[in-house]
Amino acid sequence: MTAELIFVGTELLLGNILNTNAKYLSEQFASLGIDCYYQTVVGDNAGRLKETFLNAWNRSDIVILSGGLGPTEDDLTKETVSEALDIPLVFDSEAMNRIRELFAKRSEEAPASNEKQAYVPKGCKVLYNENGTAPGVIIEKNDKIAILLPGPERELVPMFEESVKGYLKDISDSVIVSRCVKMCGISESIVGEKIKDLTQNGGNPTVATYAGCGEVHIRITAKAATEKDAGKLIKPIVRELKNRFGAYIYTTDNDVTLEKAVVDLLLANHLTVSTVESCTGGLVAGRLINVPGVSEVLKLCYVTYSNKAKRKLLGIKKGVLEKHTAVSREVCEEMLKGAMLINKADVVVSVTGLAGPDGGTEEKPVGLVYLGCSVKGKITVEKHYFSGNRAKIRESAVAYSLILLRRCILEYFSEVELNFIP
Repeated sequence: MTAELIFVGTELLLGNILNTNAKYLSEQFASLGIDCYYQTVVGDNAGRLKETFLNAWNRSDIVILSGGLGPTEDDLTKETVSEALDIPLVFDSEAMNRIRELFAKRSEEAPASNEKQAYVPKGCKVLYNENGTAPGVIIEKNDKIAILLPGPERELVPMFEESVKGYLKDISDSVIVSRCVKMCGISESIVGEKIKDLTQNGGNPTVATYAGCGEVHIRITAKAATEKDAGKLIKPIVRELKNRFGAYIYTTDNDVTLEKAVVDLLLANHLTVSTVESCTGGLVAGRLINVPGVSEVLKLCYVTYSNKAKRKLLGIKKGVLEKHTAVSREVCEEMLKGAMLINKADVVVSVTGLAGPDGGTEEKPVGLVYLGCSVKGKITVEKHYFSGNRAKIRESAVAYSLILLRRCILEYFSEVELNFIP
């Protein structure tokens, strides 16, 4: 079976609202074993919506539409789909009673415009809305299915969970399961070369890569009758990836982030950590603080953005700053030493650089960043050139600080050499 998603609303086209429903519904259909090959966003225009729907109806078994079920003139989804399928709209008294009850709870009378929402396609299955006024509907015609859901996430998600998921499970004969192998400190191109034999087989499971900031994820996706059977197909691929990439893999758990892996590593080795940041302004600490339980390992965090702060808080000599400037290997190392002296953390991470857009020179351009890490006194300092705007440079500096932190801990305790592969 194939499904297609249509998201209705001019506000989506204009970027006024983030389309979180697309992510949620895509994940749901994948878990249900229903292939989804197309997604479309269309504005509140009856002609374009009808054309979009009919294209989807002709090529897919299931068409899901989100949005356009409200009480206003530009809410056209139900009317347009009914017209396209030549199904009349009929009044549903239960839907109207529920709308009136919802307004009554607010000590209000339902406006006349809301009566529009109580009309549903004749013969459909009505999905009554416990969290809003717009009912959803399931239409079955010519061995195909159209499912209309409200646009607000707070209404769509519970309606799908309570009324749609079970319905789709009953008509699906398989599941799709994905597992993510996450790596850091190695480039997507290198990874791609090393797994070319796995990505080009075109079989089941499929293997694909995608890159984030400082990370490469390999997604293994299998289709089978049950989750257990899909897991059996995925397991040998994961094992092979571990053999090929070793310590570059920081997790094979879909839900584990890089910062979570770093905190787990600190906890496992009974290490405390401190951060001392200049151009990132506390963002490294912020990533670590995303992880519940980090209070067990995180000590003091310093933001020493100005030279004055570097002198006052970290004890860096004025002469060192004047001779080498704040963006230098020497100052990055002095930041580590100053933080170690103050709080005695086992591990310290330091960052100093030029995030721009101004302040760069030919010798020290915008994007130059020094990252430092000390594990029980063993110091490592790296020089990086990051591209992009100010936000992107800072984001990259944070990601590679976490990568350096992880690598230094691994090398200290296991003597595994894990050199960065550009």
